[in-house]
Amino acid sequence: MKNFGLIGKNIDYSFSRVYFTEKFERETINAKYQNFDLETIEEFPSILKTPNLTGMNVTIPYKEAVIPFLDKLAEDAEEIGAVNVIKPEKDGSLTGHNTDYIGFLESLKPHLKPHHEKALVLGTGGAAKAVEFALHKLGIEPKLVSRKPVEKQFSYTDLTAKVLQKYTLIVNTTPVGTFPNYDKHPDIPFEYLDEKHLIYDLIYNPETTRLMELAKEKGAWVTNGQNMLELQAEAAWEIWNS
Repeated sequence: MKNFGLIGKNIDYSFSRVYFTEKFERETINAKYQNFDLETIEEFPSILKTPNLTGMNVTIPYKEAVIPFLDKLAEDAEEIGAVNVIKPEKDGSLTGHNTDYIGFLESLKPHLKPHHEKALVLGTGGAAKAVEFALHKLGIEPKLVSRKPVEKQFSYTDLTAKVLQKYTLIVNTTPVGTFPNYDKHPDIPFEYLDEKHLIYDLIYNPETTRLMELAKEKGAWVTNGQNMLELQAEAAWEIWNS
């Protein structure tokens, strides 16, 4: 039996385990998918002792921290600077890939309108890097928003009416609002949103986040990260089996 798993912290809610377990049952694949819940990334080498380990996903907070433990990076992961898929090679080496950007890019396309030329990306972690990479590929100008902004980033207090007029696509890559913290949301000025805005929340649990609810009340279009996750998972499956 082949073994697969997810590397992360506090990941009982994990989409990946449910998705791949159902996939294995549905397609009669002799494999098991488990969660590798690590307190620190230093525990990562212990996972490699798992028999017949064929593939791993990586989630918050280790998409960047896992890189020093890998032998090489695929071109996309190297450019992005974050890894969400690891493939153990036949020679025992580990290659890091990024399928987050594929899932995001393909799931965003059907929602885009011509006026979505600029995007605010809430957060600066590994997921934000993948989103930024995908937006550049789509010809959309991204701007990162952080509580502790560095050069060329916005703070949340920079999000004025004038800024929101220009940046009509907003992508939340932070975990704020994830189960069980349903009532939380990123601190954006909802009063400046209207029907021209598209809010893409990478969170998938709950299905409709507080961010999405409040944006929808202002007439904005909203979507969650479920389709992105399914697309990135299938892209990971292709990598593991290539």
